[in-house]
Amino acid sequence: MSSPFKGTTICAVRKNGVTAIAGDGQVTMGEHTIFKTTAKKVRRLYNGEVAVGFAGSVADAFALCEKFEEQLQKTGGNLEKAAVALAQTWRGDQAMRQLESMMIAANRDRLLILSGTGEVIDPDEGIAAIGSGGNYALAAARALMQNTDLPAPEIAEKALHIAASICVYTNDNITVETL
Repeated sequence: MSSPFKGTTICAVRKNGVTAIAGDGQVTMGEHTIFKTTAKKVRRLYNGEVAVGFAGSVADAFALCEKFEEQLQKTGGNLEKAAVALAQTWRGDQAMRQLESMMIAANRDRLLILSGTGEVIDPDEGIAAIGSGGNYALAAARALMQNTDLPAPEIAEKALHIAASICVYTNDNITVETL
């Protein structure tokens, strides 16, 4: 059963040794109601060394963030090992399998997409986007990366503004975390 809450666009960009994750603040209930405009869906974990952005059910995303931070602690902050461990647990645990969320996780060196079906994806071109407006943000970020000299934080933020101008489940109340 899918959650009645929709909304969120997360976009992450790695460029010139800098990683930025941007997320909008909209939570939508059903098809017609904006429930909240100032949700913060991008946060730092593991002493600020890792940034995550999540899309999907907010309660599920918080549960995943807690599980991911536990894995980061167990692996000494190794992003890849923590991501694989979370994906294995997420896919293998019956209760966690019900969580409806996706996550982008990054440190200074890596950028990964994690999903409940067990995927841990290292995206092409150092660009990742998830959520309702993810495809719009991804296209915008790729165009900005290929055709401008903007730094990663500006590309991520501008991609979210473009997605917000197209996707009704995305707003322009944007949070950006930079590593």
